[in-house]
Amino acid sequence: MNMKTKMACLLYLAVGLTSLTAQDLHITRLHYNGGGDWYANPSSLPNLIHFISSETNIRVDPEESRVKITDTDLYNHPFLYMTGHGNVNFSKEEVHKLRDYLTGGGFLHADDNYGMDASFRREMKKVFPKKEWVELPHDHPLFSSYFSINNGLPKIHKHDEKAPQALALFHHGRIIALYTYESDLGDGWEDIEVHKDGEKKHRAALEMGTNILIYAFTH
Repeated sequence: MNMKTKMACLLYLAVGLTSLTAQDLHITRLHYNGGGDWYANPSSLPNLIHFISSETNIRVDPEESRVKITDTDLYNHPFLYMTGHGNVNFSKEEVHKLRDYLTGGGFLHADDNYGMDASFRREMKKVFPKKEWVELPHDHPLFSSYFSINNGLPKIHKHDEKAPQALALFHHGRIIALYTYESDLGDGWEDIEVHKDGEKKHRAALEMGTNILIYAFTH
């Protein structure tokens, strides 16, 4: 889906979350360089896609897409998801292309899977040297775009036992990048038996993921 198609989807979603065809909306995993396991949590996106399709009227392509920043069809993927435990590295070309992509209408959701925080923040500073991450308050529309999530970003894994944060980069008032930190939504989306998080945390993570996707396509 290119950026023009995204605008059509915004119209569909804004007037009642009516059904979209499976080809109209897809979730894309970002294949980045640096050595980090960009492919982590293999059951996470399939589970999120199934949840969105079953809990809402939105039709999502059942197969996750994958793309590199330098791929020629990057702009056909308006919603990028990235995660991992290790190092992230963007080349000069990737820095410029990711900046153009995000300021041109694209959306990036980065989910820290415990281990990529320092390198991700470093690389995003290359992309937007003058922008700072802003923590979203619990009453931000992101937390009520579909499900009502009253306490902000759910805490799925303890990690360093810090409070979870939904951090955003803005461009002309629009969120262009969302960083879910100290939450580990991707682990929560995975099959329950993988991390043994329990049904309550599993659903909380999936509801948050649904809100993120819907918010991205309606703002």
